[in-house]
Amino acid sequence: MKAIVLESAENPIVIKEVAKPTLSPGEVLVQVKAAALNRRDYWITVGKYAGIKYPTILGSDGAGVVVEVGEGVDSGLINKAVIINASHDYGDNPEFQGKDFKILGLPDDGTFAQYVKVNAEYLYDKPAHLSWEQAAAIPLAGLTAYRALFTKGKAKKGDKVLIIGAGSGTGTFLIQWAVAAGCEVYTTSGSAEKIALTKSLGATAGVNYKDADWDEQLKKLAGGFDVVIDSALGEGFSKIPDLCKPGAHIVTFGGTAGNFPEFNARKFFYKQLHLSGSMMGTVTEFEAMLKLVDEHHIIPVVDQVFTMDEAKAAFAVMEHSTQFGKIVIRM
Repeated sequence: MKAIVLESAENPIVIKEVAKPTLSPGEVLVQVKAAALNRRDYWITVGKYAGIKYPTILGSDGAGVVVEVGEGVDSGLINKAVIINASHDYGDNPEFQGKDFKILGLPDDGTFAQYVKVNAEYLYDKPAHLSWEQAAAIPLAGLTAYRALFTKGKAKKGDKVLIIGAGSGTGTFLIQWAVAAGCEVYTTSGSAEKIALTKSLGATAGVNYKDADWDEQLKKLAGGFDVVIDSALGEGFSKIPDLCKPGAHIVTFGGTAGNFPEFNARKFFYKQLHLSGSMMGTVTEFEAMLKLVDEHHIIPVVDQVFTMDEAKAAFAVMEHSTQFGKIVIRM
C-alpha cells in the first residue's frame, strides 16, 4: 500500500510503498478515504515532539471503510463507513489520561496511508451528512476542543466564551461547538480575514491580537467572559485575568506562543478563577461530540484538500499557519 512515512530526521516526509497491516485479534482494517493534519504531525516532522521513532506512518485523523476484521470482531462491520477516534487507552479516570494513553499516528502507525489498522472499539459511524473529507477533519481537533470547552471550561448556554487564536482546526471547532450550545462567542486572530470568517461561523465579534489594545477592545465588546480557551499562552496570557468575570474558567491545551508569562496572581484568587489544562478526551466525550455534530448537522471547516502526492505542500501550509480550519489529505 502507499503511505506517507516519517522516514528520518533528515527526510521526514516520504511517500512510498509499505506492507499492508496484518490484523491481531480485536482489530479492524480500514481503507482510508481521507485523513487530516494536526499541529502534532508538523511538530513530529521537525523533531519537536516526545517519543519520535523512525519509520512511522503519521496521521491521527481519518475516515474510511472497514474492509477486514480480526479474530473476535463482528463481521457485520465490513463495508461500514466509519470515523476513527484517535484517543486510545485514555484510562479509567476521566479527569486525566492514564499511563497507557496514546494518540494514533505515533507510536502506532496512523492514517496517512491507504489502509490503517485500529482496535474495533475506536470506530464510529461516519456522520451521514458529511463528506469523507469533512468527517476526517473531526477526531483529534474536535475532541480536544470538546473537552476543553465543556468538560474543563464548563461552558453552557448563555455563557460568553473567548477563543484565542480562532483560525486553527481546534479554534474553528471551538466556535462551532460553542455556538451550537447557545454560547455568545468572541475570538482573536492575527488576520482580519480570519476574524470575518469566525463571524460566518456564528461568532459575535473578534479582534486582532496584534493590536496593542486588543484586550481593551474585547472589554468594550463583551464586558467580561465566563470561559476563555487559550491554546497559545505567551505574553498575551497576562491580559486574560482582567477579561474574566468572577468565577470564570480558563482552559489551555497548547503553548504555540510560549509559556506562562508573569501575571498578577492576586486577580486569580480575588476573582476565584479556575485555570485548567486539557488534553484530547475520553470515549464518552468523543461520543457526546459526535452526537452534537449529528443533532446540529455541524459541518467541519476544511480549508484545503490535497492528494497524497501533495503531502509536502500540505505540511507547508501547516508550518506557516495560513489555514482557516483543517487541512485534509485525500487518500
